Amino acid sequence: MRVPVDPRKSCRLLNHGPVTLVAAAHGGRRNLMAAAWVMPLDFDPPKVAAVLARETLTRELVEASGEAVIAVPVASQAGLVMAVGTSSGREGDKFARLGIASEPGTLVAAPIVAGCAAWLECRVLPEPRVQEEYDLFVLRVVAASADDAIFSGGRWRFPDDGRRTLHHVAGGAFFLTGEALEAGGE
Repeated sequence: MRVPVDPRKSCRLLNHGPVTLVAAAHGGRRNLMAAAWVMPLDFDPPKVAAVLARETLTRELVEASGEAVIAVPVASQAGLVMAVGTSSGREGDKFARLGIASEPGTLVAAPIVAGCAAWLECRVLPEPRVQEEYDLFVLRVVAASADDAIFSGGRWRFPDDGRRTLHHVAGGAFFLTGEALEAGGE
């Protein structure tokens, strides 16, 4: 079940470096792309950075709407990650073409992709020079949620390999998030 996560603690949803999916919608169009270069920036207000290549439809929709949803897919979705990462939304709606289940965001218009481990609903903090020169978008997290079977009490707990998060290496190769190691502290 998808449960809320305090946006100020949403960095924990990305701190372990997973590959992500970035969803966007505007003007009746929507798209989804894979993105390996997404990272937390701050706690309060919670912010993340994402690299969105200028030629992508997702970037066009993010620029037009000022919003996005960052989703953290799980191992059983590796095929989905590859499919959305190697096809263009300009060839038609990826959600319809690939049969991707989704629901509306709670605070943004971008869709929430079903079956993921976590979701961060974001609004763009405009940095035009940085966006143009480096393809880097600074996003404020306005809502966050996670699958409570995988993330609860502020910690990841992977019940099986199919629900571990993915780490992209290159050319369709991934690693899975490993076992937790407690070293003390929070």
